[in-house]
Amino acid sequence: MCLTIPPKNFFKFPFIPLNPLGSSTPLLLLCFTKNKTVKHSLPLSHTLFFLSLSFSLKAYSQGKMESLPSGFIKQTIIFLKLYIILYISYIPDSTNRLFAASTIPPHFGSSDISTYALQTLELDGHLSFDNNHQAATDFGNRYHSLPLAVLHPKSVADISSMINHIFRMGYASDLTVAARGHGHSIQGQAQAYNGVVISMESFKGTEMKINAGELPYVDVSAGELWINILHETLKQGLAPKSWTDYLHLTVGGTLSNAGISGQAFRHGPQISNVYQLEVVTGKGEVVVCSENQNADLFHAVLGGLGQFGIITRARISLEKAPKMVKWMRVLYSDFSKFTRDQEYLISSNDRFDYIEGFVLINRTGLLNNWRSSFNPKEPLQASKFNSDGKIFFCLEIAKYFNPDEIDFMNKKVESLMSELSYIPSTLFTSEVTYLDFLDRVHVSENKLRAKGLWEIPHPWLNLLIPKSQIHDFAQEVFGNILKDTSNGPIIIYPVNKSKWNNRTSLVTPDEDIFYLVAFLSSAVPSSVGTDCLEHILEQNQRILDYCIEFLPGFKQYLPHYSNQEEWRSHFGPKWQTILQRKSIYDPLAILAPGQRIFQKGVIPFL
Repeated sequence: MCLTIPPKNFFKFPFIPLNPLGSSTPLLLLCFTKNKTVKHSLPLSHTLFFLSLSFSLKAYSQGKMESLPSGFIKQTIIFLKLYIILYISYIPDSTNRLFAASTIPPHFGSSDISTYALQTLELDGHLSFDNNHQAATDFGNRYHSLPLAVLHPKSVADISSMINHIFRMGYASDLTVAARGHGHSIQGQAQAYNGVVISMESFKGTEMKINAGELPYVDVSAGELWINILHETLKQGLAPKSWTDYLHLTVGGTLSNAGISGQAFRHGPQISNVYQLEVVTGKGEVVVCSENQNADLFHAVLGGLGQFGIITRARISLEKAPKMVKWMRVLYSDFSKFTRDQEYLISSNDRFDYIEGFVLINRTGLLNNWRSSFNPKEPLQASKFNSDGKIFFCLEIAKYFNPDEIDFMNKKVESLMSELSYIPSTLFTSEVTYLDFLDRVHVSENKLRAKGLWEIPHPWLNLLIPKSQIHDFAQEVFGNILKDTSNGPIIIYPVNKSKWNNRTSLVTPDEDIFYLVAFLSSAVPSSVGTDCLEHILEQNQRILDYCIEFLPGFKQYLPHYSNQEEWRSHFGPKWQTILQRKSIYDPLAILAPGQRIFQKGVIPFL
């Protein structure tokens, strides 16, 4: 039923690979409950581990081993603690509402048994067992894992009951649980093959509550979209501090990753702007946590990729919202000047409020395309600008203001722009409302949907590159791998590590400044050219291979790996913390199987 791998040191001991009772005979234990004795069998792999442990101890006691290896006792104790948690899950409890074996029809398969078990739950919402194909898709449109059931919760109790029910089933069930927000995952991270997907958009909880005091905040359901939060908070002249570029995402989804946009250099990611969370752990416990209350769980779930609990509610920091935004774009042909100006601008909070950048490869009529949303400062010079066959780097910046501050703002912006080294004829500006600026990507979404180009494969690749390596990265990637064309926006901008909380589960490069580089490609269905899925995936792999070989400090954002060794390398020194937190908050590895970090039935070791 499950694979249990003993700590590496145990393989140094005398190991007997066969059960003396016969290789097909599991070890039998007697489990004493309140009123009866239950004969209980361990899986064979568990049996082999305990046999190897007992023979090693016996060899030591008989003098066949001079001493036990360093760390033996500590590792054994850790393992036994973990094992006790897992072993208890095998023992039926008289209070357990699980179905009795005698009630299961003899023709039932494993999926029938799991369905039968789930149907015993009493819920405020409901479970759907049919027509769940939407839960097997996401924005990436590459992975399709059909769940056994989808939970449409109406209360936190529904989510808690579901997870606790599966937790109490232990390894007798293969069921896992994934929380799905707006379905904007790229590689099946919110899917659960033959498991249960929780539709967080069905869960609205109590209504949004805004506190406009000295430290303003908003309490929201984790299934709420950020765009809805923006609309509601603006009614009181407030708004969250940190955003993502696309606002039609759920709160729980972005907080489980990080939530990064052009405001991150000032405020850090969204996970650095949360006061309190309500979380349902992998044991079904409902826990309120913050920096001062259950702090370890608070930091675990922020950037935790759904591994330690499902966020059901969040208290988000707010600030006074501006009414207007001066939005600007300029071009550079020199990457060194481009990054120097970006790093200069993020070094102070009183320059601009939003700083991002783009790489533009062989874009015909580039500046003319901007005219639909921006106005050129020098129309005649801009009309003569030729971008064909060249690589340019676009600096996108914004300054927030209120209508009565426009004169002061313009003078401030003019002074700031005079310090930068962009191509003068490429300055384009626009003045828009704060709402329209933050929701700018939604306009592009509507255009793509109208053309049938939204629900296509999106093989995105998001990287965090240390400042010291960004020039080598750019020379190889933009000079060799992607020198002819790109299949979507390439975003690049620096952030300050000082604004990021190192206690969360998120991992970043170990430098004070690092760059987000995002390749937001779209693959054209049925194409066999450079815009086909296979070609883009091959390019992504070349970029990753280069980073792995030559840029040891890089990290993936929204990471995707195929095995635990790669995850161990990704988390680096945090791996031990990840294992400890997993053993505490989700010891059966029920949650977020689509991340492919842990597998139910496989015990991670510290």
